[in-house]
Amino acid sequence: MTTTRTIRSFAEIAELIALETHAPTDSITAAFDSDLASSRLGIAEEELTSDMPDATEVELATEMLVRTMFDVLRDTRLEKLSARIAWGIVHSFHKVADQLDGEADRAALKVRDLVRDGLGDGGGSEVLTAELEEAQMLCQSLDEAREAVAAMRDHAAVTYLSETGQPWSSPRGSLVSSKRTASVIAATDFLAARRQRRAEELAPQGPIVIFSGGQQWEDHRLITDTLDGVRTRIPGMVLATTAQDKGCDAIAAAWAARSGTRLIAFTLDRRLGKRVGFARNEQLIALRPVEAIVCEGSGLQSHLARLVRANGVPAHFFRIADQHRDAA
Repeated sequence: MTTTRTIRSFAEIAELIALETHAPTDSITAAFDSDLASSRLGIAEEELTSDMPDATEVELATEMLVRTMFDVLRDTRLEKLSARIAWGIVHSFHKVADQLDGEADRAALKVRDLVRDGLGDGGGSEVLTAELEEAQMLCQSLDEAREAVAAMRDHAAVTYLSETGQPWSSPRGSLVSSKRTASVIAATDFLAARRQRRAEELAPQGPIVIFSGGQQWEDHRLITDTLDGVRTRIPGMVLATTAQDKGCDAIAAAWAARSGTRLIAFTLDRRLGKRVGFARNEQLIALRPVEAIVCEGSGLQSHLARLVRANGVPAHFFRIADQHRDAA
């Protein structure tokens, strides 16, 4: 059966063209490419066999959700509120992703407990096996949903940056007849893989590129072009920053989210007192970075630059005066 659609405006024509020609980013594509045959997002919820949403449509809808607030409020007395409202839209994705992350962690604990209890009673009963499979499906489904919403959040953050020029900142198995059941094997393998994935998220492996800069910085392109160039030469790089929530570090964090680069944010350990910032610089150097990017800021950036030079780390140093030089 052929369906037709009535086009009423040039905007709808543009929308159709975008749907037919737009290629979603790799992170969106990966997040919505599921290998699960079915899913369940709650213990008492019905099992779903429907497909994941189309990655292209999700990316375009996420972008439109943020951009629409700027378009609707532009040239009105509420225009200055558009950035605040859009920030909240991005934050809502972040909040849901965080909630799903917690639910998935609790579901993983349930899988772990079922595996442990099955070994303890020497069982491996049909009831235990069924309960274990359901718990594992719930955990996998929540992990899948969390990755999808996180990818939407990251794309919404990229759109926010484009509109405002500012980055968005916020165990063992049971035995049955001397053999472990297939479901328990799958469950223990799943838990091991999940632990490994979470460990990689918390301590990613790869060549370290360290980054630090001042909070007063306007030239996003200078930073992002430099990071793009480094990533082209070092595609498996991990970016380690000094974790400030505005200025250079925030620009670098937004770039990492957009490019899918793994990020380690080194926050300050206030227990170290007055040396806290210098100690963080020493921690960054201790990572044995393969490259460094340091933008002018405070004495902490000057200290890091001296450490970088003293340790012979290949580096890019930028002064505040270097901003917008290409555009001048």
